[in-house]
Amino acid sequence: MEKPTVMIRHCPDYNVERIQGIISEGLDTMDLRPYGRTLLKPNVVASGQHFPHAYTRPEFTEGVLRALKDRAHPDIQEIAVGERCGITIPTRFAYKEAGYYEMAKRVDGVKLYHFEEETQVEVPFYHKDRLRDYTFTPEPIAKADFFVNCPKFKAHPWTTVTFSLKSYIGIQDDRHRLIDHDHKLNEKVADLQYIIQPQFIAIDGIIAGEGRMLTPIPFDLKLTLMGNNQVAFDAVCCHIIGVDPLSVEHIRLCYERGFGPVDLSEINIIGDVDLAEAKKRASAFRVGLIRVEEYFEGSNIQAYAGPYPGGKKDDYCWGGCPGAMEEAIEILRLFDSQTDEKMPSTHIVFGAYDGEIDAKAGEKVVFIGDCTQFKGDIAGQPVDIPSVYKDRSSLDPRNAPGTDIYKKMTAMEWKMWNSRKKDIVRLTGCPVSVAEQVLLLVKVGKLKNPYFDPSQALGFTWCYFNWRTRSLLDRLFGKPYQRLGPVERGDSRPALNQPENQENTPLEWRPTRE
Repeated sequence: MEKPTVMIRHCPDYNVERIQGIISEGLDTMDLRPYGRTLLKPNVVASGQHFPHAYTRPEFTEGVLRALKDRAHPDIQEIAVGERCGITIPTRFAYKEAGYYEMAKRVDGVKLYHFEEETQVEVPFYHKDRLRDYTFTPEPIAKADFFVNCPKFKAHPWTTVTFSLKSYIGIQDDRHRLIDHDHKLNEKVADLQYIIQPQFIAIDGIIAGEGRMLTPIPFDLKLTLMGNNQVAFDAVCCHIIGVDPLSVEHIRLCYERGFGPVDLSEINIIGDVDLAEAKKRASAFRVGLIRVEEYFEGSNIQAYAGPYPGGKKDDYCWGGCPGAMEEAIEILRLFDSQTDEKMPSTHIVFGAYDGEIDAKAGEKVVFIGDCTQFKGDIAGQPVDIPSVYKDRSSLDPRNAPGTDIYKKMTAMEWKMWNSRKKDIVRLTGCPVSVAEQVLLLVKVGKLKNPYFDPSQALGFTWCYFNWRTRSLLDRLFGKPYQRLGPVERGDSRPALNQPENQENTPLEWRPTRE
């Protein structure tokens, strides 16, 4: 195979015409021409005035779409955008706050898919070391002939970075996304790569995001990178910020499974910005991998973390509840400037913790997650919190429960009302989502609820009921939630993960219908 190409380009601002020109040159250089069902996936995990640097900006996506249209094969059937935003939030709301509906109108003929509203297709896995034998993905992903990934250049508190590979979390709806979103998160990301590979990648690194995922600190990088292989692409992005790509577990796993190279000598790096200059621009970039105990030092929250199930003493669940708590407090700080002052002295425990909990009588001690366990004295009283963790292999993706933010609000109100006179609170789940931990802190600290903020409430509620109404109509009138088995594609490429394909040939595997 030819060396994969990564192109590094200077891009000083979000001028659509400039972005269109840069992307067109990248497509031309890599000799790529969109065809069939062309699908672009941005990263719109969160958006709007409160999360301005968390998502692929609409100007960037518009520039890419215009370039794709310019280069499209004459028989192209569709150019579409598809995404599943943050868990429990309607993608319609994320699109609205990000300006994606207006953007789609400007690019005539572009369709927007909301992945949680689409038919979910079962995809079998046959590769070695898989977490489970099958998973689900939205039908537009399974049917895509030419797939374009447009992530945001960001740090991540669970996986160090989120470039091209990590953004695959957005190709699942909530109920399937949450399965294995724990200490197995990096392995889950690697497994998702077997569903589809992008022919083209373009990352929004004009204003990058450092430190966090939902509430990143803006970093003026003035770069966009393009590529035709995800592992090579992410490896170059890592080198730019001074991170060894093999130290990032999901990149290492994908490399070991044959999805692409990480050695720079095996990657064709071109563009008007060389790697040395890109590194210079990103020399102060901070990633987000911070243990929860350290994260809350100096605040009124004291965190404690033990290992995940089966882990050794110092093992830590990077992909689950602790990272969600870090994102939760940052979200609350955005909506309530007095968050830290309002929070009473609170103790939050994760995993199998066997140390001391330095809580006084009257201070809340919250045990978060199915795997959390503790046995000892707290404020002079004996406390025994058993683990209720179920081995992940026992979970069936076909029966994965759904999520609903209003149900979570009601459940949290009920739990905290029942615990109002108790110092000990237990939240179950694996993982306990960012949304649930936001709601927990709202009750504990009597903080402003972001979901009821005047800047959000009306639009969020409208989008929520629009989503739920459409989902109900789909169920009533025959649009299936799950369609088992393979899916029709518009070309003759081999089927995804057929039993006879036992060896790692991931770039040849694609869904098809029997």
